[in-house]
Amino acid sequence: MGLFKNKIRLRFAPSPTGFLHIGGLRSALFGYLLAKSQGGQFILRIEDTDQKREVEGAVKSLLDILAWAGIKFDEGPDLGGKYGPYTQSERQAIYKEQADRLLSEAKIYRCFCTAERLTKMRADQEARHEPPRYDRLCRELSDEESERRANIGEPFVLRQKMPLDGEVIAHDELIGDIKFQAKELDDHVLIKTNGIPTYQFANVVDDHLMEISHVTRGHEWLPSFPKNLLLYHDFGWTPPKFVHLPLILNKTGGKLSKRQGDVFVEDYRAQGYLPEALINFCALLGWHSKDDQEIFTLEGLERVFSLSGMGTSPAVFDEVKLDYLNGHYLRQKSVAELVELARPYLEKAGYKTAGRPLEKFIALARERMKKLSDGPELIGFLFALPPFEPELLRWKTLSLEQTKNNLRELKAELEKIPEGKWQKDHLEKTILAWIKEGKRQNGDYLWPLRVALTGLKNSPGPFEVADALGSEESFTRLNNSLK
Repeated sequence: MGLFKNKIRLRFAPSPTGFLHIGGLRSALFGYLLAKSQGGQFILRIEDTDQKREVEGAVKSLLDILAWAGIKFDEGPDLGGKYGPYTQSERQAIYKEQADRLLSEAKIYRCFCTAERLTKMRADQEARHEPPRYDRLCRELSDEESERRANIGEPFVLRQKMPLDGEVIAHDELIGDIKFQAKELDDHVLIKTNGIPTYQFANVVDDHLMEISHVTRGHEWLPSFPKNLLLYHDFGWTPPKFVHLPLILNKTGGKLSKRQGDVFVEDYRAQGYLPEALINFCALLGWHSKDDQEIFTLEGLERVFSLSGMGTSPAVFDEVKLDYLNGHYLRQKSVAELVELARPYLEKAGYKTAGRPLEKFIALARERMKKLSDGPELIGFLFALPPFEPELLRWKTLSLEQTKNNLRELKAELEKIPEGKWQKDHLEKTILAWIKEGKRQNGDYLWPLRVALTGLKNSPGPFEVADALGSEESFTRLNNSLK
């Protein structure tokens, strides 16, 4: 079992503040895989203490997108479990009890400073080029004075009482020991004036009471690591093991940003990326297999995933790789499955799919499709011939008149092919033999045929297209080009 001794319990604890960030999916996936690879449990907890940022419907959206991705939970708001409630807003009595305990033990203190005073304090610190942090004015209040001001109704927050000197050594399972100077730590807020806990307080209390053994979270949470450990120490609790996942950067080395493109899982689903591809892709953002294998199902990942395969260097979000993986998984689908997956994208683009040979249409695009939303661009010409200039029909130095004569000859030859044999292989065999027998040049006939059928400079071959269109539509398009 290595590091994973005793009971293995990991959790995913998102805030319902909108759509699921791709980094959030990666955190959920790594927690899920670390739990499942060791026979442990994976828990969903909704951290809704930041009520100002909460978005209506976000919890349902979150549950839907995680289910779509294939990540299953053993406990959670919709599943229950013996460690509930699993939504923080329903755990207020628990937080109050734990905060009162720390307050009685003088591990935390009331701070009565107003927002105006704190704003001025930070401005003065910045003017002196000092790092902005609380100046601990209320830390020196006597217990009697603190009680008196609280009893008369003066608003206060509860702050963590940090050590004033020395260092805090925090151990991460990937990075190792990290040293933090105590004097650089802020006496940060644990309970707000309305009695609602901050993320830092509720998170520690919940992880302990829910018996979480390992915490996976993004590298950006490292600055709060010593504060978390000191809070565990103040409670007298053993902290879980921490795994800070490497940052995810874009290809230019910056952080993923909505302004630079899609970063939400819902965006990728809407574009027609498959859950199998996104899961596979996210697994490779900071982890690699021993044999450098890159194609994994979720079930396969559950078997081989391990902490030893995880790195500390930033992971690069490479959409080219995501497209490659998605194309791979699209090609694993049968043509019939692809038709049903692609149909909504075609209909949204305005193409009427009823009565069309969609299996033949999709088969033409299958090898080139990177995502389902590529469908309209790849096969739209099969639904309606796009307008094109007659010049496009010409092959190299052929004149338009010669091109027209070649198309007439070719059409006459195509008309000899019986309806029952209007298939790609027979069309190709018959027409290529006719071209060869007449000592003709392939390009002089096949280029104008392909353009006449597709209206495009680049497209699938003319015989595949003629097969997909059928003889009637093929001749309609040939006649249009001849006119």
